[in-house]
Amino acid sequence: MGSQLISIQYSDPFWIAIAFLCGLALRVVGLPPLVGFLAAGFLLNALGAQFGEFLHAMADLGITLLLFTLGLKLKLRSFARPEVWGVATLHMSAITLMVAALLMLLSYSSLPLISGMDIETALLIGFAMSFSSTVFAVKILDELGATSSRHGRVAIGVLVVQDIVAVVFIAASMGKIPDVWALGLITLIPLRFLIYKVLDRVGHGELLILFGITLALVGADVFELVGIKADVGALVFGMLLAEHSKANELSRALLGLKELFLVGFFLSVGMTTLPGWNEVLVALLFIVFLPLKVGMYFGLFNLFQLKAITSWRTSLNLANYSEFGLIVGAIAASAGWLTNEWLAVFAVVMSVSFILSAPLVNIRDSLYQQWRPWLKRFERIELHPGPASPGFAGVKVVVAGMGRMGTAAYTAMETDYPGQLLGVEIEREEATRQRDTGRAVVRGDVTNPDFWAPELLHGLEWVLLTLPTQKANMEAALRLKELGYTRSIAATTKFPDEEDALKAIGVDHTFNIYTEAGLGFANELQTFVGK
Repeated sequence: MGSQLISIQYSDPFWIAIAFLCGLALRVVGLPPLVGFLAAGFLLNALGAQFGEFLHAMADLGITLLLFTLGLKLKLRSFARPEVWGVATLHMSAITLMVAALLMLLSYSSLPLISGMDIETALLIGFAMSFSSTVFAVKILDELGATSSRHGRVAIGVLVVQDIVAVVFIAASMGKIPDVWALGLITLIPLRFLIYKVLDRVGHGELLILFGITLALVGADVFELVGIKADVGALVFGMLLAEHSKANELSRALLGLKELFLVGFFLSVGMTTLPGWNEVLVALLFIVFLPLKVGMYFGLFNLFQLKAITSWRTSLNLANYSEFGLIVGAIAASAGWLTNEWLAVFAVVMSVSFILSAPLVNIRDSLYQQWRPWLKRFERIELHPGPASPGFAGVKVVVAGMGRMGTAAYTAMETDYPGQLLGVEIEREEATRQRDTGRAVVRGDVTNPDFWAPELLHGLEWVLLTLPTQKANMEAALRLKELGYTRSIAATTKFPDEEDALKAIGVDHTFNIYTEAGLGFANELQTFVGK
Protein backbone atom coordinates (compact mmCIF):
# COMPACT_ATOMS: atom_id res chain seq x y z
CA MET A 1 0.00 0.00 0.00
CA GLY A 2 2.87 2.35 0.84
CA SER A 3 4.46 2.05 -2.59
CA GLN A 4 1.08 2.60 -4.21
CA LEU A 5 0.50 5.77 -2.20
CA ILE A 6 3.95 7.02 -3.18
CA SER A 7 2.98 6.51 -6.83
CA ILE A 8 0.11 9.00 -6.48
CA GLN A 9 1.30 12.17 -8.18
CA TYR A 10 0.19 15.51 -6.80
CA SER A 11 -1.83 16.07 -9.98
CA ASP A 12 -3.80 12.78 -9.91
CA PRO A 13 -6.53 14.02 -7.53
CA PHE A 14 -7.10 17.02 -9.81
CA TRP A 15 -7.48 14.76 -12.86
CA ILE A 16 -10.02 12.63 -10.98
CA ALA A 17 -11.87 15.79 -9.87
CA ILE A 18 -12.06 16.98 -13.49
CA ALA A 19 -13.36 13.54 -14.51
CA PHE A 20 -16.06 13.88 -11.86
CA LEU A 21 -17.12 17.32 -13.10
CA CYS A 22 -17.26 16.16 -16.72
CA GLY A 23 -19.18 13.02 -15.74
CA LEU A 24 -21.65 15.12 -13.74
CA ALA A 25 -22.13 17.55 -16.63
CA LEU A 26 -22.87 14.73 -19.08
CA ARG A 27 -25.25 13.07 -16.62
CA VAL A 28 -27.23 16.33 -16.33
CA VAL A 29 -27.80 16.35 -20.11
CA GLY A 30 -28.87 12.70 -20.12
CA LEU A 31 -25.65 10.98 -21.28
CA PRO A 32 -23.82 8.24 -19.33
CA PRO A 33 -21.07 9.59 -17.03
CA LEU A 34 -18.48 7.38 -18.75
CA VAL A 35 -18.75 9.64 -21.82
CA GLY A 36 -17.79 12.52 -19.53
CA PHE A 37 -14.79 10.56 -18.25
CA LEU A 38 -13.60 10.07 -21.82
CA ALA A 39 -14.15 13.75 -22.57
CA ALA A 40 -12.14 14.65 -19.46
CA GLY A 41 -9.28 12.51 -20.71
CA PHE A 42 -9.23 14.28 -24.08
CA LEU A 43 -9.44 17.68 -22.39
CA LEU A 44 -6.53 16.89 -20.10
CA ASN A 45 -4.59 15.46 -23.02
CA ALA A 46 -5.10 18.68 -24.98
CA LEU A 47 -3.81 20.62 -21.98
CA GLY A 48 -0.67 18.48 -21.90
CA ALA A 49 -1.52 16.46 -18.78
CA GLN A 50 -0.16 12.95 -18.29
CA PHE A 51 -1.46 10.23 -16.00
CA GLY A 52 0.85 8.55 -13.52
CA GLU A 53 1.27 5.07 -12.14
CA PHE A 54 -1.66 5.47 -9.76
CA LEU A 55 -4.20 6.10 -12.53
CA HIS A 56 -2.66 3.30 -14.57
CA ALA A 57 -3.01 0.87 -11.65
CA MET A 58 -6.54 2.13 -11.03
CA ALA A 59 -7.47 1.42 -14.66
CA ASP A 60 -5.94 -2.08 -14.56
CA LEU A 61 -7.76 -2.97 -11.35
CA GLY A 62 -11.04 -1.68 -12.79
CA ILE A 63 -10.75 -3.93 -15.84
CA THR A 64 -9.72 -6.90 -13.68
CA LEU A 65 -12.78 -6.48 -11.44
CA LEU A 66 -15.01 -5.90 -14.45
CA LEU A 67 -13.96 -9.19 -16.07
CA PHE A 68 -14.15 -11.05 -12.75
CA THR A 69 -17.74 -9.88 -12.16
CA LEU A 70 -18.53 -10.68 -15.79
CA GLY A 71 -17.29 -14.23 -15.18
CA LEU A 72 -19.61 -14.50 -12.17
CA LYS A 73 -22.55 -14.22 -14.57
CA LEU A 74 -21.27 -16.55 -17.29
CA LYS A 75 -21.91 -20.24 -17.70
CA LEU A 76 -19.90 -22.38 -20.08
CA ARG A 77 -22.93 -23.71 -21.91
CA SER A 78 -23.64 -20.19 -23.22
CA PHE A 79 -20.56 -20.39 -25.50
CA ALA A 80 -21.72 -23.60 -27.19
CA ARG A 81 -24.52 -21.78 -28.99
CA PRO A 82 -23.89 -21.24 -32.72
CA GLU A 83 -25.16 -17.65 -32.58
CA VAL A 84 -22.23 -16.93 -30.23
CA TRP A 85 -19.18 -18.59 -31.76
CA GLY A 86 -20.61 -18.57 -35.29
CA VAL A 87 -21.36 -14.84 -35.36
CA ALA A 88 -18.11 -13.96 -33.58
CA THR A 89 -15.86 -15.81 -36.03
CA LEU A 90 -17.76 -14.87 -39.19
CA HIS A 91 -18.05 -11.22 -38.20
CA MET A 92 -14.39 -10.88 -37.26
CA SER A 93 -13.28 -12.51 -40.51
CA ALA A 94 -15.59 -10.40 -42.67
CA ILE A 95 -14.75 -7.07 -41.00
CA THR A 96 -11.00 -7.79 -41.12
CA LEU A 97 -11.15 -8.49 -44.87
CA MET A 98 -13.49 -5.57 -45.64
CA VAL A 99 -11.40 -3.01 -43.74
CA ALA A 100 -8.22 -4.38 -45.30
CA ALA A 101 -9.76 -4.16 -48.77
CA LEU A 102 -10.88 -0.57 -48.11
CA LEU A 103 -7.42 0.42 -46.88
CA MET A 104 -5.73 -1.19 -49.88
CA LEU A 105 -8.07 0.71 -52.19
CA LEU A 106 -7.28 3.97 -50.40
CA SER A 107 -3.55 3.19 -50.40
CA TYR A 108 -3.44 4.44 -53.99
CA SER A 109 -4.64 7.86 -52.82
CA SER A 110 -2.70 10.56 -50.98
CA LEU A 111 -4.63 10.08 -47.74
CA PRO A 112 -2.30 10.53 -44.72
CA LEU A 113 -1.08 7.34 -42.98
CA ILE A 114 -2.82 5.13 -45.59
CA SER A 115 -1.02 6.09 -48.79
CA GLY A 116 1.31 3.28 -49.93
CA MET A 117 0.13 0.83 -47.26
CA ASP A 118 0.98 -2.86 -47.77
CA ILE A 119 -1.46 -5.76 -47.41
CA GLU A 120 0.02 -7.05 -44.14
CA THR A 121 -0.47 -3.70 -42.42
CA ALA A 122 -3.99 -3.39 -43.84
CA LEU A 123 -4.94 -6.82 -42.46
CA LEU A 124 -3.48 -5.94 -39.06
CA ILE A 125 -5.54 -2.75 -38.87
CA GLY A 126 -8.64 -4.57 -40.11
CA PHE A 127 -8.15 -7.17 -37.40
CA ALA A 128 -7.97 -4.43 -34.72
CA MET A 129 -11.15 -2.82 -36.05
CA SER A 130 -13.10 -6.10 -35.98
CA PHE A 131 -13.36 -6.17 -32.16
CA SER A 132 -16.06 -4.62 -29.99
CA SER A 133 -15.38 -3.30 -26.51
CA THR A 134 -15.96 -5.71 -23.63
CA VAL A 135 -15.51 -2.94 -21.06
CA PHE A 136 -18.08 -0.63 -22.67
CA ALA A 137 -20.69 -3.29 -23.47
CA VAL A 138 -20.62 -4.90 -20.03
CA LYS A 139 -20.79 -1.46 -18.37
CA ILE A 140 -23.90 -0.57 -20.39
CA LEU A 141 -25.53 -3.97 -19.76
CA ASP A 142 -24.89 -3.61 -16.02
CA GLU A 143 -26.57 -0.20 -16.00
CA LEU A 144 -29.57 -1.60 -17.85
CA GLY A 145 -29.76 -4.65 -15.60
CA ALA A 146 -29.65 -6.70 -18.82
CA THR A 147 -26.61 -8.92 -18.27
CA SER A 148 -28.86 -11.97 -17.87
CA SER A 149 -31.18 -11.07 -20.75
CA ARG A 150 -31.00 -13.00 -24.00
CA HIS A 151 -29.39 -10.15 -25.91
CA GLY A 152 -27.01 -9.54 -23.00
CA ARG A 153 -25.91 -13.18 -22.83
CA VAL A 154 -25.36 -13.38 -26.60
CA ALA A 155 -23.42 -10.10 -26.66
CA ILE A 156 -21.19 -11.17 -23.77
CA GLY A 157 -20.63 -14.57 -25.38
CA VAL A 158 -19.49 -12.93 -28.62
CA LEU A 159 -17.20 -10.59 -26.69
CA VAL A 160 -15.62 -13.46 -24.77
CA VAL A 161 -14.93 -15.35 -28.02
CA GLN A 162 -13.32 -12.16 -29.37
CA ASP A 163 -11.26 -11.83 -26.18
CA ILE A 164 -10.00 -15.40 -26.59
CA VAL A 165 -8.90 -14.59 -30.15
CA ALA A 166 -7.22 -11.45 -28.78
CA VAL A 167 -5.25 -13.48 -26.26
CA VAL A 168 -4.07 -15.87 -28.99
CA PHE A 169 -3.00 -12.93 -31.18
CA ILE A 170 -1.12 -11.18 -28.37
CA ALA A 171 0.68 -14.39 -27.44
CA ALA A 172 1.62 -15.06 -31.08
CA SER A 173 2.68 -11.47 -31.85
CA MET A 174 4.87 -11.27 -28.74
CA GLY A 175 6.28 -14.72 -29.30
CA LYS A 176 4.92 -15.59 -25.88
CA ILE A 177 3.75 -19.19 -25.74
CA PRO A 178 1.95 -20.32 -22.59
CA ASP A 179 4.21 -22.17 -20.20
CA VAL A 180 3.91 -25.94 -19.85
CA TRP A 181 2.59 -25.21 -16.35
CA ALA A 182 -0.53 -23.78 -18.01
CA LEU A 183 -1.72 -27.39 -18.29
CA GLY A 184 -2.01 -27.36 -14.51
CA LEU A 185 -4.85 -24.84 -14.74
CA ILE A 186 -7.19 -27.75 -15.36
CA THR A 187 -6.88 -28.52 -11.64
CA LEU A 188 -8.92 -25.37 -11.00
CA ILE A 189 -12.05 -27.33 -11.93
CA PRO A 190 -11.97 -29.65 -8.88
CA LEU A 191 -10.42 -26.92 -6.71
CA ARG A 192 -13.47 -24.71 -7.22
CA PHE A 193 -15.31 -26.77 -4.61
CA LEU A 194 -12.72 -25.68 -2.04
CA ILE A 195 -13.32 -22.07 -3.12
CA TYR A 196 -17.06 -22.72 -2.70
CA LYS A 197 -16.45 -23.78 0.91
CA VAL A 198 -14.57 -20.55 1.62
CA LEU A 199 -17.29 -18.46 -0.05
CA ASP A 200 -19.91 -20.16 2.11
CA ARG A 201 -18.10 -19.00 5.26
CA VAL A 202 -17.16 -15.38 4.42
CA GLY A 203 -20.58 -13.98 5.29
CA HIS A 204 -22.13 -10.94 3.64
CA GLY A 205 -19.97 -7.97 4.65
CA GLU A 206 -16.44 -6.74 4.17
CA LEU A 207 -14.99 -10.27 4.04
CA LEU A 208 -17.13 -11.01 0.99
CA ILE A 209 -15.79 -7.93 -0.82
CA LEU A 210 -12.20 -8.71 0.17
CA PHE A 211 -12.62 -12.32 -0.94
CA GLY A 212 -13.84 -11.18 -4.36
CA ILE A 213 -10.97 -8.72 -4.87
CA THR A 214 -8.43 -11.31 -3.70
CA LEU A 215 -9.78 -13.99 -6.01
CA ALA A 216 -9.82 -11.62 -9.01
CA LEU A 217 -6.21 -10.55 -8.44
CA VAL A 218 -4.99 -14.08 -7.68
CA GLY A 219 -6.68 -15.36 -10.84
CA ALA A 220 -5.02 -12.63 -12.92
CA ASP A 221 -1.59 -13.34 -11.42
CA VAL A 222 -1.85 -17.13 -11.76
CA PHE A 223 -2.66 -16.90 -15.46
CA GLU A 224 0.05 -14.29 -15.99
CA LEU A 225 2.62 -16.59 -14.36
CA VAL A 226 1.90 -19.39 -16.85
CA GLY A 227 2.06 -17.09 -19.87
CA ILE A 228 -1.65 -16.32 -20.37
CA LYS A 229 -3.14 -12.81 -20.35
CA ALA A 230 -4.01 -11.75 -16.80
CA ASP A 231 -7.49 -10.50 -17.77
CA VAL A 232 -8.42 -14.00 -18.91
CA GLY A 233 -7.47 -15.28 -15.46
CA ALA A 234 -9.83 -12.83 -13.76
CA LEU A 235 -12.63 -13.87 -16.13
CA VAL A 236 -12.03 -17.61 -15.61
CA PHE A 237 -11.87 -17.32 -11.82
CA GLY A 238 -15.18 -15.50 -11.93
CA MET A 239 -16.67 -18.25 -14.09
CA LEU A 240 -15.55 -20.84 -11.54
CA LEU A 241 -18.00 -19.26 -9.08
CA ALA A 242 -20.84 -18.65 -11.55
CA GLU A 243 -22.82 -21.68 -10.35
CA HIS A 244 -22.55 -20.72 -6.66
CA SER A 245 -25.66 -19.38 -4.93
CA LYS A 246 -23.75 -16.28 -3.74
CA ALA A 247 -22.38 -15.34 -7.17
CA ASN A 248 -24.95 -12.59 -7.70
CA GLU A 249 -24.44 -11.24 -4.19
CA LEU A 250 -20.68 -11.12 -4.72
CA SER A 251 -21.16 -9.31 -8.03
CA ARG A 252 -23.38 -6.70 -6.38
CA ALA A 253 -20.91 -6.29 -3.50
CA LEU A 254 -18.08 -5.46 -5.93
CA LEU A 255 -20.21 -3.13 -8.05
CA GLY A 256 -19.20 0.14 -6.37
CA LEU A 257 -15.48 -0.64 -6.40
CA LYS A 258 -15.61 -1.76 -10.03
CA GLU A 259 -17.39 1.45 -11.05
CA LEU A 260 -14.85 3.57 -9.18
CA PHE A 261 -11.75 1.97 -10.66
CA LEU A 262 -13.19 1.98 -14.19
CA VAL A 263 -13.10 5.77 -14.03
CA GLY A 264 -9.33 5.38 -14.24
CA PHE A 265 -9.66 3.29 -17.40
CA PHE A 266 -11.91 5.71 -19.28
CA LEU A 267 -9.86 8.69 -18.13
CA SER A 268 -6.58 7.09 -19.18
CA VAL A 269 -7.93 6.22 -22.65
CA GLY A 270 -8.43 9.88 -23.47
CA MET A 271 -5.01 10.76 -22.03
CA THR A 272 -3.14 8.06 -23.97
CA THR A 273 -2.00 10.14 -26.90
CA LEU A 274 -2.80 13.49 -28.50
CA PRO A 275 -4.06 13.08 -32.07
CA GLY A 276 -3.33 15.54 -34.86
CA TRP A 277 -5.61 16.45 -37.74
CA ASN A 278 -4.30 13.59 -39.87
CA GLU A 279 -5.08 11.05 -37.17
CA VAL A 280 -8.55 12.54 -36.64
CA LEU A 281 -9.27 12.39 -40.39
CA VAL A 282 -8.33 8.71 -40.62
CA ALA A 283 -10.25 7.96 -37.41
CA LEU A 284 -13.41 9.51 -38.89
CA LEU A 285 -13.08 7.11 -41.81
CA PHE A 286 -13.49 4.19 -39.42
CA ILE A 287 -16.35 5.94 -37.60
CA VAL A 288 -18.19 6.21 -40.94
CA PHE A 289 -17.59 2.46 -41.35
CA LEU A 290 -19.18 1.70 -37.93
CA PRO A 291 -22.82 1.46 -39.17
CA LEU A 292 -21.73 -1.22 -41.63
CA LYS A 293 -20.06 -3.13 -38.80
CA VAL A 294 -23.28 -2.95 -36.77
CA GLY A 295 -25.37 -3.90 -39.80
CA MET A 296 -23.27 -7.01 -40.30
CA TYR A 297 -23.87 -8.01 -36.69
CA PHE A 298 -27.61 -7.60 -37.22
CA GLY A 299 -27.58 -9.62 -40.45
CA LEU A 300 -25.55 -12.46 -38.95
CA PHE A 301 -27.70 -12.71 -35.82
CA ASN A 302 -30.76 -12.95 -38.03
CA LEU A 303 -28.96 -15.54 -40.17
CA PHE A 304 -28.51 -17.60 -37.01
CA GLN A 305 -32.27 -17.35 -36.44
CA LEU A 306 -32.58 -14.89 -33.58
CA LYS A 307 -35.63 -12.68 -33.37
CA ALA A 308 -35.35 -9.22 -34.90
CA ILE A 309 -35.57 -7.48 -31.51
CA THR A 310 -32.83 -9.69 -30.05
CA SER A 311 -30.59 -9.17 -33.10
CA TRP A 312 -31.20 -5.42 -32.96
CA ARG A 313 -30.45 -5.05 -29.26
CA THR A 314 -27.40 -7.33 -29.36
CA SER A 315 -25.98 -5.48 -32.37
CA LEU A 316 -26.26 -2.13 -30.60
CA ASN A 317 -24.59 -3.60 -27.51
CA LEU A 318 -21.62 -4.23 -29.82
CA ALA A 319 -21.83 -0.94 -31.76
CA ASN A 320 -18.35 0.30 -30.90
CA TYR A 321 -14.67 -0.30 -31.40
CA SER A 322 -12.55 -2.01 -28.78
CA GLU A 323 -9.78 -1.01 -26.42
CA PHE A 324 -8.01 -3.95 -28.07
CA GLY A 325 -7.17 -1.53 -30.90
CA LEU A 326 -4.93 0.33 -28.47
CA ILE A 327 -3.27 -2.94 -27.46
CA VAL A 328 -2.69 -3.86 -31.10
CA GLY A 329 -1.34 -0.38 -31.73
CA ALA A 330 1.09 -0.58 -28.84
CA ILE A 331 2.32 -4.06 -29.81
CA ALA A 332 2.57 -3.22 -33.50
CA ALA A 333 4.33 0.11 -32.85
CA SER A 334 6.88 -1.50 -30.54
CA ALA A 335 7.53 -4.19 -33.16
CA GLY A 336 7.86 -1.60 -35.95
CA TRP A 337 4.78 -2.84 -37.83
CA LEU A 338 2.89 0.44 -37.43
CA THR A 339 3.92 4.04 -36.82
CA ASN A 340 3.10 5.67 -33.49
CA GLU A 341 0.46 7.82 -35.19
CA TRP A 342 -1.77 4.76 -35.52
CA LEU A 343 -1.96 4.49 -31.74
CA ALA A 344 -3.58 7.94 -31.71
CA VAL A 345 -5.97 6.84 -34.47
CA PHE A 346 -7.09 3.82 -32.46
CA ALA A 347 -7.61 5.97 -29.34
CA VAL A 348 -9.80 8.46 -31.23
CA VAL A 349 -11.77 5.71 -33.00
CA MET A 350 -12.55 3.88 -29.78
CA SER A 351 -13.41 7.02 -27.81
CA VAL A 352 -15.68 8.52 -30.48
CA SER A 353 -17.45 5.17 -30.94
CA PHE A 354 -18.13 5.12 -27.17
CA ILE A 355 -19.52 8.66 -27.29
CA LEU A 356 -21.81 7.77 -30.21
CA SER A 357 -22.92 4.39 -28.86
CA ALA A 358 -23.86 5.46 -25.32
CA PRO A 359 -26.86 7.64 -26.24
CA LEU A 360 -27.85 5.26 -29.04
CA VAL A 361 -28.40 2.46 -26.51
CA ASN A 362 -30.84 4.70 -24.64
CA ILE A 363 -33.10 5.14 -27.69
CA ARG A 364 -32.65 1.74 -29.34
CA ASP A 365 -36.08 0.43 -28.30
CA SER A 366 -37.79 3.61 -29.47
CA LEU A 367 -36.03 3.22 -32.82
CA TYR A 368 -37.10 -0.41 -32.96
CA GLN A 369 -40.70 0.64 -32.43
CA GLN A 370 -40.46 3.00 -35.39
CA TRP A 371 -38.62 0.62 -37.69
CA ARG A 372 -40.21 -2.64 -36.50
CA PRO A 373 -41.99 -3.52 -39.81
CA TRP A 374 -38.77 -3.04 -41.76
CA LEU A 375 -36.54 -4.84 -39.23
CA LYS A 376 -38.98 -7.76 -39.02
CA ARG A 377 -38.39 -8.46 -42.72
CA PHE A 378 -34.92 -9.76 -41.87
CA GLU A 379 -36.20 -12.12 -39.19
CA ARG A 380 -35.89 -15.82 -39.95
CA ILE A 381 -37.77 -18.72 -38.34
CA GLU A 382 -37.16 -18.62 -34.59
CA LEU A 383 -35.63 -21.84 -33.30
CA HIS A 384 -34.42 -20.54 -29.96
CA PRO A 385 -36.66 -20.01 -26.93
CA GLY A 386 -36.52 -16.22 -26.76
CA PRO A 387 -38.47 -13.79 -24.60
CA ALA A 388 -41.93 -14.15 -26.10
CA SER A 389 -45.21 -12.88 -24.67
CA PRO A 390 -47.00 -15.48 -22.53
CA GLY A 391 -50.45 -14.74 -24.00
CA PHE A 392 -52.20 -15.39 -20.68
CA ALA A 393 -55.87 -14.44 -20.82
CA GLY A 394 -57.38 -12.89 -17.71
CA VAL A 395 -54.10 -11.59 -16.23
CA LYS A 396 -54.76 -8.42 -14.22
CA VAL A 397 -51.44 -7.93 -12.42
CA VAL A 398 -47.91 -8.42 -13.73
CA VAL A 399 -44.98 -8.47 -11.29
CA ALA A 400 -41.82 -7.79 -13.28
CA GLY A 401 -38.70 -9.09 -11.54
CA MET A 402 -39.11 -12.04 -9.21
CA GLY A 403 -36.31 -11.34 -6.78
CA ARG A 404 -36.96 -10.91 -3.08
CA MET A 405 -39.12 -7.80 -3.52
CA GLY A 406 -41.02 -9.21 -6.49
CA THR A 407 -41.65 -12.54 -4.79
CA ALA A 408 -42.91 -10.77 -1.67
CA ALA A 409 -45.25 -8.59 -3.76
CA TYR A 410 -46.51 -11.64 -5.68
CA THR A 411 -47.22 -13.51 -2.45
CA ALA A 412 -49.03 -10.52 -0.92
CA MET A 413 -51.34 -10.17 -3.94
CA GLU A 414 -52.15 -13.84 -4.50
CA THR A 415 -55.24 -13.70 -2.27
CA ASP A 416 -56.74 -10.64 -4.00
CA TYR A 417 -55.96 -11.81 -7.56
CA PRO A 418 -56.29 -15.62 -7.61
CA GLY A 419 -55.42 -16.94 -11.06
CA GLN A 420 -54.98 -13.38 -12.36
CA LEU A 421 -51.38 -12.80 -11.31
CA LEU A 422 -48.32 -13.25 -13.54
CA GLY A 423 -44.67 -13.02 -12.56
CA VAL A 424 -41.96 -12.24 -15.11
CA GLU A 425 -38.31 -13.12 -14.50
CA ILE A 426 -35.37 -12.61 -16.86
CA GLU A 427 -33.21 -15.37 -15.32
CA ARG A 428 -34.11 -18.79 -16.75
CA GLU A 429 -33.09 -20.71 -13.61
CA GLU A 430 -34.99 -18.37 -11.29
CA ALA A 431 -38.12 -18.52 -13.46
CA THR A 432 -37.98 -22.32 -13.35
CA ARG A 433 -37.51 -22.32 -9.57
CA GLN A 434 -40.47 -19.98 -9.12
CA ARG A 435 -42.70 -22.21 -11.27
CA ASP A 436 -41.64 -25.21 -9.22
CA THR A 437 -43.11 -23.48 -6.14
CA GLY A 438 -46.47 -23.20 -7.90
CA ARG A 439 -46.32 -19.57 -8.97
CA ALA A 440 -47.37 -18.48 -12.47
CA VAL A 441 -44.00 -17.14 -13.65
CA VAL A 442 -42.66 -16.84 -17.19
CA ARG A 443 -39.19 -16.01 -18.40
CA GLY A 444 -39.12 -12.71 -20.25
CA ASP A 445 -37.70 -9.21 -20.56
CA VAL A 446 -40.27 -6.51 -19.81
CA THR A 447 -38.07 -3.81 -21.37
CA ASN A 448 -38.52 -5.64 -24.68
CA PRO A 449 -41.30 -4.01 -26.75
CA ASP A 450 -42.20 -7.41 -28.25
CA PHE A 451 -42.94 -8.88 -24.82
CA TRP A 452 -46.11 -6.82 -24.28
CA ALA A 453 -48.61 -8.43 -26.63
CA PRO A 454 -51.97 -6.56 -27.02
CA GLU A 455 -53.89 -9.43 -25.41
CA LEU A 456 -51.65 -9.19 -22.34
CA LEU A 457 -51.95 -5.40 -22.04
CA HIS A 458 -55.71 -5.34 -22.61
CA GLY A 459 -56.89 -6.60 -19.22
CA LEU A 460 -54.04 -5.37 -17.01
CA GLU A 461 -54.89 -3.28 -13.97
CA TRP A 462 -51.43 -3.09 -12.37
CA VAL A 463 -47.82 -3.55 -13.44
CA LEU A 464 -45.36 -3.82 -10.54
CA LEU A 465 -41.74 -3.12 -11.52
CA THR A 466 -39.22 -4.65 -9.12
CA LEU A 467 -36.28 -4.91 -11.53
CA PRO A 468 -32.68 -4.89 -10.22
CA THR A 469 -31.71 -1.39 -11.44
CA GLN A 470 -33.38 2.00 -11.63
CA LYS A 471 -32.61 2.26 -15.33
CA ALA A 472 -34.32 -1.09 -16.00
CA ASN A 473 -37.45 0.11 -14.19
CA MET A 474 -37.36 3.33 -16.21
CA GLU A 475 -36.97 1.44 -19.49
CA ALA A 476 -39.86 -0.90 -18.68
CA ALA A 477 -42.15 2.01 -17.74
CA LEU A 478 -41.26 3.85 -20.94
CA ARG A 479 -42.02 0.76 -23.05
CA LEU A 480 -45.46 0.48 -21.44
CA LYS A 481 -46.23 4.14 -22.07
CA GLU A 482 -45.05 3.91 -25.68
CA LEU A 483 -47.35 0.93 -26.22
CA GLY A 484 -50.34 2.92 -24.98
CA TYR A 485 -50.78 1.36 -21.52
CA THR A 486 -52.79 3.80 -19.38
CA ARG A 487 -53.55 1.83 -16.20
CA SER A 488 -51.49 1.78 -12.99
CA ILE A 489 -47.73 1.27 -12.73
CA ALA A 490 -45.80 0.87 -9.47
CA ALA A 491 -42.02 0.59 -9.09
CA THR A 492 -39.44 -0.01 -6.37
CA THR A 493 -36.70 2.56 -5.75
CA LYS A 494 -33.83 3.16 -3.34
CA PHE A 495 -33.44 6.95 -3.39
CA PRO A 496 -35.78 9.99 -3.47
CA ASP A 497 -34.38 11.31 -6.77
CA GLU A 498 -35.19 7.95 -8.35
CA GLU A 499 -38.77 8.30 -7.18
CA ASP A 500 -38.98 11.73 -8.83
CA ALA A 501 -37.57 10.39 -12.11
CA LEU A 502 -40.08 7.53 -12.23
CA LYS A 503 -43.04 9.77 -11.44
CA ALA A 504 -41.91 12.20 -14.15
CA ILE A 505 -42.43 9.52 -16.81
CA GLY A 506 -45.84 8.50 -15.52
CA VAL A 507 -45.26 5.88 -12.81
CA ASP A 508 -48.22 6.14 -10.42
CA HIS A 509 -46.68 4.78 -7.23
CA THR A 510 -43.10 4.34 -6.03
CA PHE A 511 -41.97 2.19 -3.14
CA ASN A 512 -38.69 3.17 -1.48
CA ILE A 513 -37.45 -0.19 -0.26
CA TYR A 514 -35.36 1.34 2.54
CA THR A 515 -38.04 3.70 3.89
CA GLU A 516 -40.93 1.29 3.53
CA ALA A 517 -38.98 -1.61 5.03
CA GLY A 518 -38.30 0.50 8.12
CA LEU A 519 -41.95 1.49 8.40
CA GLY A 520 -43.02 -2.13 8.01
CA PHE A 521 -40.64 -3.19 10.75
CA ALA A 522 -41.91 -0.45 13.05
CA ASN A 523 -45.56 -1.38 12.45
CA GLU A 524 -44.86 -5.03 13.11
CA LEU A 525 -42.99 -4.14 16.29
CA GLN A 526 -45.94 -2.04 17.52
CA THR A 527 -48.28 -4.95 16.90
CA PHE A 528 -45.96 -7.25 18.80
CA VAL A 529 -45.63 -4.84 21.75
CA GLY A 530 -49.39 -4.32 21.80
CA LYS A 531 -49.88 -8.01 22.38
